[in-house]
Amino acid sequence: MVQSSLNELDAVLMVARRGKFRTAALELGVSTTALSNAVGKLERTLGVRLFNRTTRSVSLTEAGQRFVAQVAPAVQDIHEAMEVARSQQATPSGTLRINAFPTAAREIFSWLVLPFLRAHPKVHIDIVTEGRLVDIVAAGFDLGVRRTDLVPADMIALPLGVARRSVVVGTPTYLQAHGTPLTPQDLTKHACLRVRLPNGAIHRWPFEKDGQSVHIDVEGAVTLDEASLARAAVLASVGLALVMESDVRDDIEAGRLVRVLEDWTPILSPLSLYYPSRRNPTAAFKAFVDFARRQSGASIALTPSRGSEAPLTDIRPL
Repeated sequence: MVQSSLNELDAVLMVARRGKFRTAALELGVSTTALSNAVGKLERTLGVRLFNRTTRSVSLTEAGQRFVAQVAPAVQDIHEAMEVARSQQATPSGTLRINAFPTAAREIFSWLVLPFLRAHPKVHIDIVTEGRLVDIVAAGFDLGVRRTDLVPADMIALPLGVARRSVVVGTPTYLQAHGTPLTPQDLTKHACLRVRLPNGAIHRWPFEKDGQSVHIDVEGAVTLDEASLARAAVLASVGLALVMESDVRDDIEAGRLVRVLEDWTPILSPLSLYYPSRRNPTAAFKAFVDFARRQSGASIALTPSRGSEAPLTDIRPL
């Protein structure tokens, strides 16, 4: 009788889903070597090659396609049965996988994730940040965090109710040397830190006041796509930056950075924690959702959210 471990089956299914050993290994939290060994072991046990491998690509063989088609539903049933068993645990444990835009992950980390881990030390949280929207079910995530207006309509959403705002900031030194912009159009006379979106486009800075909206194509010596670099550059007086207020709040309070154009930067759409309907949630999953509800002071939606189908990128990647 042929016997294989669930880990080996998971390895094959993940490689089939991702098409690359490295990507599949990252998803499973193992080394590429360990993943390759698991797949190789199962192939030797079955006596058949499941994948065609080259230095550039990985694809299922005909036998591999048939095997994956037959095995995948059974493996899913096994995982669901294990979740049912875990849901009976008195103490939450296990891993929760969360997908979020980088901004969203940073905003919830200190007030939600870290306090939850202190309250539930047996739970491991795996956060993956991406500048694009993904199908959290197909990608194997338990939960997602996005702006409320970007939550897919077929998901259950828990509004986190945290005020969010983007701000334009500069150092006192920069503002003394170059002056303070009073309108968005004044930014054309300033050095600004340009932001590259996940789709490669350069972000146009959005502003709004008294019902009037305007988008400015800023210019500057630096283009980047990572918030920590933006903070370092603006603190070095390279120019002005449009960033999430939560990322530079300490710098503003300490006087290292100064807000400008405050009356032109509106409140942004709040964040929501979202997930698909689950018949048998694990104890860890239930504990995290309940904790988020208490921390945010919001009530969970009992019906799917009305969020529209999201575009390919978040317009605020930093």
